Amino acid sequence: MDISALIPAFGGFAWTIFFFIVALSVIVAIHEYGHYIVGRWSGIHADVFSIGFGPVIYSRVDKRGTKWQIAALPFGGYVKFAGDANAASGKDEAAMEAVSTDPAALRRTMHGAPLWARAATVAAGPAFNFVLSIMVFAIVGYSNGVPRDPLTVGELYTLPTGAQDLQPGDVVLEIDGTPVPSLSDPAYADLIANLTIAPQLEYTVERDGERMVVQGPYLRPPLVRSVTPRSAALAAGLEQGDVITSINGEPVFAFRQLVSAVEGSDGATLELGVWRGGETLEKSLAPKRVDEPQDGGGFATQWRIGVASGNAFDPASEAPGVVDAVTGGVEQTWRIITGSISGLGHMITGAISTCNLSGPIGIAQVSGTMASQGAQSFVWFIAVLSTAVGLLNLFPIPALDGGHLVFYAYEAVTGKPPSDGALRVLMAFGLTLVLSLMIFAVGNDLFCP
Repeated sequence: MDISALIPAFGGFAWTIFFFIVALSVIVAIHEYGHYIVGRWSGIHADVFSIGFGPVIYSRVDKRGTKWQIAALPFGGYVKFAGDANAASGKDEAAMEAVSTDPAALRRTMHGAPLWARAATVAAGPAFNFVLSIMVFAIVGYSNGVPRDPLTVGELYTLPTGAQDLQPGDVVLEIDGTPVPSLSDPAYADLIANLTIAPQLEYTVERDGERMVVQGPYLRPPLVRSVTPRSAALAAGLEQGDVITSINGEPVFAFRQLVSAVEGSDGATLELGVWRGGETLEKSLAPKRVDEPQDGGGFATQWRIGVASGNAFDPASEAPGVVDAVTGGVEQTWRIITGSISGLGHMITGAISTCNLSGPIGIAQVSGTMASQGAQSFVWFIAVLSTAVGLLNLFPIPALDGGHLVFYAYEAVTGKPPSDGALRVLMAFGLTLVLSLMIFAVGNDLFCP
């Protein structure tokens, strides 16, 4: 065996694990810091703040007596508050008995603090995950800007379809004789859907105050702007910037031609001609069935290869207002939450495949893929994953934050917490359920197509 042939694969694997650890560590640190800081504000003392599990690599004790540590297994983290027996906040009965006669010391424990302080501390972890997501989405949205209206040419892309007479700053008035409506007008989508498919179109533009007609490529060409992780396109080696020039020997000039061919393939292998930096390549791939969320709710199953496109040029943009950027961040976070809940419900009822549930292996693969597509894609993925982690922790499962909040709700209603025996049984059940779910998700990573 040629050992050198394994080096690229090993390098890719190593970088995948590295970026997975980076993403997970950021999300866990934010989540646990939420628990820690709100607990501190609420008068609950933290004994340990740990990133990772297992043997401790580095630690220090701050002036408040909290031990901050980095452990050898970087796949999670925890805050151990005073009175906790373990990372899951089980009660240390011996420690609680030792402070039972000291009201001040008892108040500093997780299990002796007022109900409001315990609930706020537990809820803060998922809340900080959502705040991280909103901030990232808002910052990315603000830095990218919003397209200038009317449609104005920004950055141009090199395409293999002939003349490109458009210039940055051109205001597009008509395409192929059809007036270009406002970008917020539903008619804009109709314009894109109904343009004559041809390698070149006539653009009527306003340039330096003058109206003129120039030649340019089809507005929405089969240009690969992004590649979906774990997709047929990624497996076939398609890359950002590729232009698909033919499907099964037939030339294509519009992205919708590619969509039609993929959706009508019934999973059969497609032979693609791909233009990359002046060179024509041949790629073979078989579309995969994908369950896609719909705007009106529910899911639709389609054949997909896993590429997204855009215009033949980036529209010129302008910075949105800060309020608009934050609002966009909230809306994006909410879309992920509602889509995740809907997807889980559809998997439980059998409406969509349980293969939509990914485990750590799948998440690691996505981490590496997103990192390979640039820093912004990777940071965006961290925000998406942060929302998912925050939501998962709110599920009413014992051992998760949501389970603790259910216990606190019970205490608020009845005036007393569940018995220690009941809590032990419920926590064991919750840990078993979480472990079973993880095993199932890993099975999906290994065996789902």
